[in-house]
Parts: sequence; structure tokens; C-alpha cells
Amino acid sequence: MPEGKMILIAAVADNGVIGRDGKVPWERISEDMKRFRKLTMDHAVLMGRKTYESLGKPLDGRLNVVITRNNYLIPNTRDVVTFNSLDNAIGMCRNFRKDGDFYVIGGAEIYKQTINLADALDITHVHQNPEGDAFFPEIDKNIWFEIERKDCESYSFATYVRKND
Repeated sequence: MPEGKMILIAAVADNGVIGRDGKVPWERISEDMKRFRKLTMDHAVLMGRKTYESLGKPLDGRLNVVITRNNYLIPNTRDVVTFNSLDNAIGMCRNFRKDGDFYVIGGAEIYKQTINLADALDITHVHQNPEGDAFFPEIDKNIWFEIERKDCESYSFATYVRKND
């Protein structure tokens, strides 16, 4: 099996919020959407069922790998594959590309289950503190090292890699 990188990608408010009632609790950030598309294109993207349903359709140009307890709710197609096992879903993602790299795109529960397995984080820090019911796990500075940052007026793009022990 390829030993590619598992990369968590998310837009995260300053208070850790990533969602409210199944939606992003801030106005769309065009540059964030463009960055997400550019980074994830031609990769497998791993997500939970609620995230998949919130998208409304599969993301084009990517293998959509959905973790759900009820596989029958989402039909498997050329672009969408469902699993009820995180390990099996990760295996499918790693085998999608020769380099084995893939992205985890949410939601909160999937981020929580994968952050300790991840190799890198691509985070859009949204400089707001909205109310929310879905949160990104804490980015522990003892584990994660910021290697790149681009600051904009109301948000920042940051890339983190796991520190060597």
C-alpha cells in the first residue's frame, strides 16, 4: 500500500467552530473555495455522511470516500464509495493515487478520529467567533509545526506538518 500523506483540510473560526446546523457559519470565502479545489483536485477526499449530504453532490474530479454506518443510504458510483470502517476508507484513499496522498474534508467527528493519524493540516483560519455546533480539534503546537502562512484581511491560510519526535 502506498505510504502517502493524510492531510486534513478545513476552514476553522478563531473559536474552533467549523459548522452550525450543517452549514458553514460565515459568508463564503471565494479564495478559500479556490484553494480547497486546487489542493484536493485529482485526490481522494474522505468525509462523513453528513458532510457528503451537505455538499449536495459528489465533488467532481475527486474520488469521494464516505464513511457511514448505513452504506445503503448512499449508492456507490464511479465517483462515490462508501465504507462503514475508517481503516477500510483510509486504505481506499491511499490506493487512489500512486503517491498515496489524500484529504480529509470533515466533518467534526471524522476530523476528531483522524487528527492523530494525519501527516499535515491545511487550515483556513477564519478570523471570526461565530456560534456553532461543530468544532475542529485543537491544533496542539507541541505536535504541529506551522510551515507556511498567508495572512489576508479576514482569514489566513496555514499549513502545518507533524513535528518529528
